[in-house]
Amino acid sequence: MPKQVLDLKGDWAVKRPDVRPGGWAFQYNNAYYPDLDDTAVVVMSMDRIRRDTGGNEYDAAIARGREWIEGMQSRDGGWAAFDVNNLEYYLNNIPFSDHGALLDPPTEDVTGRCISMLAQLGETVENSRMVAAGVEYLRRTQLPDGSWYGRWGMNFIYGTWSVLCALNAVGVSHQDPMIRKAADWLLSVQNDDGGWGEDAVSYRLDYGGLERAPTTASQTAWALLGLMAAGEIANPVVARGVECLMATQSEKGTWDEQRYTATGFPRVFYLRYHGYPRFFSALGTRALSESSGDQQ
Repeated sequence: MPKQVLDLKGDWAVKRPDVRPGGWAFQYNNAYYPDLDDTAVVVMSMDRIRRDTGGNEYDAAIARGREWIEGMQSRDGGWAAFDVNNLEYYLNNIPFSDHGALLDPPTEDVTGRCISMLAQLGETVENSRMVAAGVEYLRRTQLPDGSWYGRWGMNFIYGTWSVLCALNAVGVSHQDPMIRKAADWLLSVQNDDGGWGEDAVSYRLDYGGLERAPTTASQTAWALLGLMAAGEIANPVVARGVECLMATQSEKGTWDEQRYTATGFPRVFYLRYHGYPRFFSALGTRALSESSGDQQ
């Protein structure tokens, strides 16, 4: 709670001067640049604690985080990581911006996280103009093969997982064509060992479809969580994915993941978060166990 930014307006306030601050930064201390992705997850975590304990000590923090995220929706219906209405895409074509990432525009993965937060707090397509606009943004940005782009994790597996979880949380039918198309895409790109993998080559400008890459634990977990969110809990493909995770878990209970699965700047530099395979793999296997129990 002490890390919530409540009294400082960063650069985002240039385009949203009337919005009160209320976010959290990705870094330990970076009050000028809180980000919506982490703020959404913090709010969801606090809300879950609030539900478990019945307490109200997080009410004010949740309300301010929600207020800030709602005030940061871009006019196209999406949400960006740090800013709002960074839609001047032509700037990515100037000579010293040849990495193509000068802006912080709305992206599918961050939009999915913000919608997930709003859904957990009770908003739906029917009762929230913001959620309805966000879902329409996701409809427009789905690629012809059924996937969604992932800006901050690698890449289409990450983006597709993020969006499917959001659509499920907000109550979009599992039979909706965009959900079925996304699920079919995830099923089609499973590796022979039962897992999923994606390389940084998928960020290339002439991308023509996912090229198979060695399996990683975190990308396998994202694919599994996305498929379960699309209603594919009983699909044998999901069982094979979980078996892959179980077979590759070390004696220490963790997963050794040497490949980079997070993104700094597409086509420029990438990151390896050591918590990714541990957290997401455990989450994916637990989610299947709980969901299977519910079905039985």
